[in-house]
Amino acid sequence: MTRGGSYTLLLALPETATLAVGALGEHRFPAGADAYTGSALGSGGSARVDRHHRVARGDHDVRHWHVGFLTGHPAADLVDVVTATADAECRVARALLPGPAEGFGASDCGCRSHLAHAASVAALSERVDSVHGSLGG
Repeated sequence: MTRGGSYTLLLALPETATLAVGALGEHRFPAGADAYTGSALGSGGSARVDRHHRVARGDHDVRHWHVGFLTGHPAADLVDVVTATADAECRVARALLPGPAEGFGASDCGCRSHLAHAASVAALSERVDSVHGSLGG
């Protein structure tokens, strides 16, 4: 994603984890797969996605967004990033399965959460691909 748009990070979490997520407080994240949908609009474009990769690798430890607390967990594995050039962050988040942390990534909109959860990476990946594919761009 060079010019910005929306993205979904697909994460594998092999074990249940309880994490303090900034102002959201402590939440339990069950083992399985999580998909976080965000936007990378404006002049930074793909720099936000690059930052998520650095946090997931352990190369950056500053947490600016809720998802950084999850991607920075040692057991979490960032397995894929699906992108769209459309400004469709909320549309994608609402089309995915609800996640374990209400308000996660949604402090600037009316969505319940921008984090989805499923038991397996394969099932969630298929759903993410389908939703992004329906955006038409």
